[in-house]
Amino acid sequence: MFLTRWTPAQILTYYLSEHPAIVGFRWSHTQSWGSTWSFLFTAIAFYLALSIFLHLVLSLIVRRGRPVPLGPIPALHSLSVALISATIFAGILLSSAAEIHETRWFWRRSKTPFQWFLCFPLGTRPSGRVFFWSYIYYLSRFVHMGRTFFVILRRRRLAYFQLFNTSILTFMCFLWLEFSQSFQVLAILFATLVYSVVYGYRFWTAIGLPCSCYPFVVNCQMVLLCCNLVCHVGVLLLHFLKGGCNGIGAWLFNSVLNGAILLLFLNFYLKMHLGKKKMMMKEETVIERVKEKGI
Repeated sequence: MFLTRWTPAQILTYYLSEHPAIVGFRWSHTQSWGSTWSFLFTAIAFYLALSIFLHLVLSLIVRRGRPVPLGPIPALHSLSVALISATIFAGILLSSAAEIHETRWFWRRSKTPFQWFLCFPLGTRPSGRVFFWSYIYYLSRFVHMGRTFFVILRRRRLAYFQLFNTSILTFMCFLWLEFSQSFQVLAILFATLVYSVVYGYRFWTAIGLPCSCYPFVVNCQMVLLCCNLVCHVGVLLLHFLKGGCNGIGAWLFNSVLNGAILLLFLNFYLKMHLGKKKMMMKEETVIERVKEKGI
């Protein structure tokens, strides 16, 4: 093959979905880095311990309310995550199209492509294109962990929801690969699309460009959670109506964890909006009093 004769679109397709390392990928405890249960639990425990340790150390040696200067590091981290997310989105989208094209003859009478996105056939093994990108997405979760440390260093607070959310999402990504869980393709597509936008926005604001007048990041995360909720209902229906979906046990556990994240986020979302309404009401009350006094 002479890649110089190919068009840019063909080169992109080759490196994102047709490269031998992608096509021949197989999730293996002996060959895939970070693929063992011991590594997963050790990594999450280290992440939690380091976050708490960093918070305690800063509380002792740095004056309260004084952020630690980080320079361009957070901006570069946001840019890196945005580019990684965009690459994973493009890769898994092209890989999914290739997998559907190659295997549709096997299940076209009983399943549509959209149903395949939600429900893998029973007996699906964690190998091939889409699982390669699922593995890359799993590894990218460790890059996401860096943002927690930036929050601790700059805002001097320990965000327990962020610790819980990051740990649970990393754990769920491992389950997707370990049990060839259904729904993971759509979940990765939704997540990487949102992350590429959110972290692109964070990079935009980190370099000093104007920010949005409404909570852009929070609203994007809310949309992501709602999309995941709708898709989980679709998986459940297909499991009972179409003869079963692969990895349904892991999916059930995944659903419980997603439900916990959704409830915590809704609590935060409502508190944020209620707090804004209270602030607006106070401002209106002050303005009315000023008008009454004729000031």
